[in-house]
Parts: sequence; structure tokens; C-alpha cells
Amino acid sequence: MSDAIKHECGLAYIRLLKPLSFYHRKYGTAFYGLNKLYLLMEKQHNRGQDGAGIATVKLNTEPGHQFMHRLRVGGAQAISQIFQNINQEVSEMETMYPDILQHPGLMKGYMRFIGEVMLGHLRYGTQGKNNVEFCHPFLKPHINPTRNLTMAGNFNLVNTDELFAMLGQHPNSTLRESDLGAMIETIHYYLCQADDTNPASLNIEGILKQATTHFDGGFVFSGLIGNGDSFVMRDANGIRPCYYYESDEIVVAASERAAIMTAFNVTQQQVRKLEPGHAIIVSKEGEFSNVEILPAREHTACSFERIYFSRGSDPDIYRERMELGRNLAGTVLKALDNHLKHTIVSFIPNTAEIAFYGLIKGLEDYLKEIKLQRIFSRKDMTEEEMRELIGRRVRIEKIAIKDVKLRTFITEDSSRNEMVQHVYDITYGTVERGVDTLVIIDDSIVRGTTLRESIIKMLNRLGPKRIIVVSSAPQIRYPDCYGIDMSRMGDFIAFQAAVGLLADTGQAHKLDEIYEQCKAAEAEGTLQAHNFVKGVYEPFTVAEVSKKIAAMLRHEDVTAEVDVIYQSIEGLHNACPHNQGDWYFTGNYPTPGGNKVANRAFMKYMEKKDGRGY
Repeated sequence: MSDAIKHECGLAYIRLLKPLSFYHRKYGTAFYGLNKLYLLMEKQHNRGQDGAGIATVKLNTEPGHQFMHRLRVGGAQAISQIFQNINQEVSEMETMYPDILQHPGLMKGYMRFIGEVMLGHLRYGTQGKNNVEFCHPFLKPHINPTRNLTMAGNFNLVNTDELFAMLGQHPNSTLRESDLGAMIETIHYYLCQADDTNPASLNIEGILKQATTHFDGGFVFSGLIGNGDSFVMRDANGIRPCYYYESDEIVVAASERAAIMTAFNVTQQQVRKLEPGHAIIVSKEGEFSNVEILPAREHTACSFERIYFSRGSDPDIYRERMELGRNLAGTVLKALDNHLKHTIVSFIPNTAEIAFYGLIKGLEDYLKEIKLQRIFSRKDMTEEEMRELIGRRVRIEKIAIKDVKLRTFITEDSSRNEMVQHVYDITYGTVERGVDTLVIIDDSIVRGTTLRESIIKMLNRLGPKRIIVVSSAPQIRYPDCYGIDMSRMGDFIAFQAAVGLLADTGQAHKLDEIYEQCKAAEAEGTLQAHNFVKGVYEPFTVAEVSKKIAAMLRHEDVTAEVDVIYQSIEGLHNACPHNQGDWYFTGNYPTPGGNKVANRAFMKYMEKKDGRGY
């Protein structure tokens, strides 16, 4: 994604099912759980660089001893700082008690984060501010262990105000600005009610069923209770991803399957997907259960997980990204009039690399068919002609390399725009000036700012006759409210293009009509019933919007022709058959709150107000 869009958080949950001494004997260290937590977090570092946090619960502690600990750090290096802090604490303990590492029981008593239940989180800020106070896990402390709750997750709720109103709460600003604040307060409310009813044994399944019926959004969350009970749950539409692994030694859950496979050296088949609406619950005694909390609704797993967010090391995601690229080969060939001789194919940024390989395979398949047809149709082909035909290849070049050292520190607009052009280095001498066409694949185009101000200008310096930008994702037209920081309508270049087309065709009045529809629905309390923003795009075809986007991306200084090709919705569904959540492309939201967010975002745009639609 050439535009910097912040996105999904990452979750890591570990429940040790054996005493710490077991892991010390078998694996040579009582830090087994913490080591695995560190691995799970690092292998999901792509999911959060605003901060990180961990929490640990110790089982069967003596009265008067702390049983729950938490540590949060802000910034891109948060994971390493957290575990450096833990290592520092270990070193201090070793200085005082030289043989403490040989005694797991003493380690548990003296070291804060040695325990049996662990929770890790990596944060990308979407709702709430990007400082350490908003880093997960959140904590609800209480002197009674069964009323202590710490939680973290990957989600957005779009009804936080309604949740606080239901609870009759007027929280401080930190909670008010965080959906996790609303979530932990709601679950804690039902937790306390259950504790009043039966303090000896909590019914976690019942607590979750009561609390989560009030949540509107996409979510995966985990909670640890001070008595040792713990849980991980996924929303009923399966919007946010969650995987788990269970053995007689451990229960693990994470946002990405490949992270579990790597950290625990297990196969794809051993790591299971947590089904929509389900929760895994591990009691304080270590009893594991997988139960349905909410009835599953239409399965709308986030397709952006497959296009961009998750690491491509997952076997299914790798194949799907390859297919996204391969699907575009026919459209690219049509745009080129099947002329590949003077065409160079590359990719920007690196996250588009797998889709690039898929596109190349699709173009190579076309070349193979052409070669076969020529061979079968001509019986008198000379050896020289045969060699020339067989030697034809799709031209591939490493056109651009990101200069990670360069920082656009100047804030004045004209100077900053000039500096932005040089974030990438280009490979000179790869393009025949005025002759070659450059085909550049990106995984998605959101705002288009980086393409216009940096990438296309940079590519133009090579002197191509034409630049074709290919997006492995469809046009992003609508805001997301389930975990991705794409919430301001005016940010989307597809929306800007549609607004421009309305003006070009004398239909600008439609914007006012849609705004009045939104205002009327808001007054009636039915803003969630219909996505009125779809009306902005209805007069135009996808090709018309793409053509307008291409014109907007072509800076006045660019001499090359510029075209834009997008993945089709059908192509997306074909490539990602099990992740067909596509509301940011189609406006078909899986929950009512989505329509409300889209309409509010449009109203803010019309009123020239900043801020998210949720």
C-alpha cells in the first residue's frame, strides 16, 4: 500500500496448562511462556507499531500477593523495550539470588511477568489517541481476584456511546475515546453480576453471551480474570481473524496463523480458525472449551487481511495474493493491446510483490499460448525465428527501491512535496525512453497522494511512453469502521473522482440531495438503515471512475500517459473465496453501524468537518 494507512492490531494469548517446573524440566527454562509470547508478538509486528503491551496472571497466589501484572510501552520499538525491561528485572533478581533461575517457584514469586496466563498486544491506533494510555491491555483492578479483568483486542466498535449510556457511565476521557474502554466496562459489569450470583465459579460463557449482544463492530478480543479464567472471542461475522492451537501443554491464540506455526513449529492443519461468534475459554483449572457465544451471521471476513494486512507467509494468503495478481493479467494485456515487447513490469511497494509474481505468471501463460500457436501454424519456421520466439519473456525490472534513510523532515508544503519524490530510488537505464510502457502493481490505492506526488513523478524521470498503475484491490470507496483507519470520506481518491465526475456531468446537486437524505434519516433515528453514499457512485461505471482517477494522479509535470487498472469485485471474490468482506469497496456493510459510519463520514465531508465517522 503506497499510501500510509494504519490498520489492524495484533493479539497474542498463551495459557500454560502445566506447572512452570514442567517447562523448566522439558525445555530448560521457566521462561518458556514468555519466550513464546515474545515470538508471537514479533512475528505479528507488522500489525502494530504505535505501541505494545503485555499482561500476566499468576495462578494460586497466596493472599496479599499480586496476581496480575501489566506493562505497556508506546512507539515502534515497544516490543523490544518491554522484554528488555523484563530482562533487566531478571538480571537484578539474579544478582540478589544467583541460582533463582533453577527454581521456577521462586521465579514466579519474585518476578512480575512469570505466570501461567499471558496476553500480548500490538497496537495501531484507529479509535483513540496514539499514546501509551491507549495501548492495550486495559485493566480493571479490584481487591477481589474474580473482579480483576485485563483485556486487549483487534477491533473497532461503532456504538461506544450507546454502551456507556446503557451502563449509566460518564467515563473519563481515556475510556470515552477508546472502544476497548466501552468493551471492558461492559464485560466487567456482567462479570461483577456473575460474581455476586456465584462467587465460587464464574460462568464465562454466560458473561460473554450477555455482554457481546450489545457490541456492534468487528472484533477479536481476549480477557484474563484475576482468578485464572481466560477467554478469546471472535465477532459473529468473522470480520477480524483469529487462530488457535491447543495441546496438552498449552493453549495459544493469535491474529495470524503463520505466527503460531512459526513460534511453535506446528503444521497448518494443527492451527485452527476460531469460528465466527465462538470463544475459546480456559478455566482456572485448565479446562479448555470452544463454545458458540453469538449465532454466526453472514460470513464477511475482512478481505484486506488477504490483500495487505496479514503477512504473506501464511500458505493460503500467499496463494490468494498470487491469484489477485494473476486475475489482472487479462485486463493488463487488453490495455496493452497484447503488446508485451516494449512493456516492463514491476511493483511498488514491497507488499505488492506476491501479487506481482501472480501477474507475471498470468502474462507468461499468455506468452506460452502465443508461442504454441505460432509453432503449430508455421511449419517452415527457421532456427533463428524459433530461437527468437522461444526466447521471448515478460520484461521484469526492479524499477524502484525505497530509501529507508530518507525522512521528509521539512513541513512546508512545496519543499515537502519535492522531498517526497525522492523517498524511492529509481534504477536508471532500464527504460527505453519514449518507447517502453511501465506497468507498476500496487496492492491498493487509498488516497493516491504518494502515487501523484512521488511515485509517478519518479517513474516519469525514466522517460516511459506510458505508465499503467495496477491495483490488486478494487476501488476503495467507503470508510471502514471495523479496525482499519480509513474513515474520512474525502481521503479516498475514488470518492474524489466520483465527486469530480458529478461536477463534470452537471450532477453536483446529487451531493446536496444525498446530504439531505442523511440529515432526514439522522433526525428519524434511522441513519443505520441505508447507505446513502452509494448514490455518489451510481451514475458512473467503474471504468469511468478509474479514468478520472488516472487524470487526477497525473501531475502537470508528468509527460507520460497515465492509466489506472483496478481489480474487479468478482476477481477479488474469486481470489479470496473465504474472505469476502468487501464493504470498503461495495458499501455493503455487515452490521447496521457500518451504514451509520458511512453516512456520518459523508455528512462530515459536506459540512467540511474533520474527524472520523465513528
